[in-house]
Amino acid sequence: MKTALTIAGSDSSGGAGIQADIKTMMANGVYAMSAVTALTAQNTAGVAGIMEVTPDFLKKQLDAVFTDIRPDAVKIGMISSAGLAVAITEKLKEYRAEHVVVDPVMAATSGAKLISEEAVAAMKSHLFPLAEVMTPNIPEAEILSGMQIYTEEDMLCAAQKIGTACSCAVLLKGGHSRNDASDLLYQEGKFTWFRGQRIENPNTHGTGCTLSSAIAANLAKGFPLEEAVERAKEYISGALSAMLELGKGSGPMHHGFAITGKYTEENIFSL
Repeated sequence: MKTALTIAGSDSSGGAGIQADIKTMMANGVYAMSAVTALTAQNTAGVAGIMEVTPDFLKKQLDAVFTDIRPDAVKIGMISSAGLAVAITEKLKEYRAEHVVVDPVMAATSGAKLISEEAVAAMKSHLFPLAEVMTPNIPEAEILSGMQIYTEEDMLCAAQKIGTACSCAVLLKGGHSRNDASDLLYQEGKFTWFRGQRIENPNTHGTGCTLSSAIAANLAKGFPLEEAVERAKEYISGALSAMLELGKGSGPMHHGFAITGKYTEENIFSL
């Protein structure tokens, strides 16, 4: 069985972060492992607090994973400080990690800031060059490219700027009410559009975590990047289309929408 590691923050409500990553990786057919960068007290309405782990403890988590069950792919999400970014970079280089997917998480869906300016700078200089692909949304891409993005032409320019500066492929996600659900992949000078229709579902908590984890899972299974992205987009569309209704704010998707069988059955006598 192929394996994947998520390095990210914990979401106590289960819709994003480590919890969403593990659900997604399992649903996409790989064995999931985790290294936690921070604990968050959050729900669908917002983030109440963040407790960051130390760089040394994060290194111990990564050592524990890589020296026992080597991951076939690595997804990196929330990194709230420069020290954690440097620690991750050191260990990924030491273990020669493959198929690294970086989701540059800078704010929660609720708008809460999750990362420091120093962490952004450390990710740019240390971590991004190790990535096979990074997956910024439009607000994140504006920060990374230093330009505003309103049109598809802006997306082309920003993706190329980021990819050239960071020496990796870039999947620029076209949501956030400025585009339809079409995403743009920039890879080695080539642009590829992944067209999709916007699904009218207000419950989008953890969409970025889910997409990047699905890409990592498909890379772990040996799919080339373009096909891994296409499969991941199809999965997240299904999770959104399932229209799960939980929470008082922007709720989670249904990561297990395609999981059926004996062990998901409910006790009909308790209904």
